[in-house]
Amino acid sequence: MKRLILPVLAALSLAACATAPTLYQPAASARAVGFSEYRIEQGRYRITFQGGPGAPAAQVTDYALLRAADLALADGYDWFRVADRFAQGQADRGPQMSVGVGSGGGGYGYGGSYGYGRRSGVSVGLSTSFALGGGPSMTTTLEVIMGKGPRPADSDVYDARDVRQSIGARV
Repeated sequence: MKRLILPVLAALSLAACATAPTLYQPAASARAVGFSEYRIEQGRYRITFQGGPGAPAAQVTDYALLRAADLALADGYDWFRVADRFAQGQADRGPQMSVGVGSGGGGYGYGGSYGYGRRSGVSVGLSTSFALGGGPSMTTTLEVIMGKGPRPADSDVYDARDVRQSIGARV
């Protein structure tokens, strides 16, 4: 039994590290990694990007912005305004390990034929945690309104071509 513990722990550790990368792609299903969008009306979309385990929040947000830029350009718009943002989930911090040491209370007592004596105990514990293929951990949803012509001077307004060029170059 003891011979099985180390190989099992090693296999689980490797499985925890073997997560799929977060790619800029359409989501294959409602809970899959990737983007999806819903057209609310002409020039207005709700865009969601779901990242995979370990994906940084900034990457998930950038990919949602990139999808908004791609939709704006495909529909003939020049810019888009983020009217609403929503992020949920927590970035995966990867596998974790903790070690604990404790001591049992000591005491004196009668030990039967051995007479009186002192007893005490010490214990060591090891704990690991990691996600086993858990699915997306960060999700960003943007509601965007698209427009044509000169870009309004507002911090929530993005030039679609600039976003496509700057974020798209990193994808």
